[in-house]
Amino acid sequence: MSAAHAASGFSEVVSRTVVLRERNIDTDQIIPARFLTTTERKGLGKFAFNDWRYLADGSPNPDFELNKPDNAGAAILVAGRNFGCGSSREHAPWALTDLGLRAVISSEIADIFRSNSLKNGLLPIVVEQSLLDELLERPGIELRIDVRDRRLHLPDGRSVQFPLDAFAQTCLLEGVDQLGYLLRQLEAIQSFEHRRAAANQSVQEQVHAR
Repeated sequence: MSAAHAASGFSEVVSRTVVLRERNIDTDQIIPARFLTTTERKGLGKFAFNDWRYLADGSPNPDFELNKPDNAGAAILVAGRNFGCGSSREHAPWALTDLGLRAVISSEIADIFRSNSLKNGLLPIVVEQSLLDELLERPGIELRIDVRDRRLHLPDGRSVQFPLDAFAQTCLLEGVDQLGYLLRQLEAIQSFEHRRAAANQSVQEQVHAR
């Protein structure tokens, strides 16, 4: 994600959950390959889970969780084990964030999907299977995710820590990806390069003076 397309930063997410109990939800189910003809992120949300969300005639599938009125506006997706497996397509987190999601919780999240998500303002949270089973059976509960403390807070007062490396955490808090982070350090980088060039020039002058 370029700096121009950086998502807004966030330090916490407070939302009801929307639950997809299916396991092994792959990136082609998240966004089918026929919708990968664009590099624009905006608008991809309408294609997220397209083959599940819509019936053959194009009308919304009333039985699909994301189409139910009670789940409107939910920013936390709880999904079955091994979420985001399959091909490595960055369009998958693009579609989910454009859909309004900020976090995905599962007991296993595919590495490439996880990496792509963190680059695009989507927080993937891995929890123990026992906790995931509980969340899957309690759709619609309100959770609070603290990005700074790396903790997931449940309604009954319990909280669990989730793994999140420091750089990814910084990018989420500041709403930037790797490129955006580097661009913010541009002045310091240029200053370092200037000092290094000056030092090299000084050394060369001393060598020639001998």
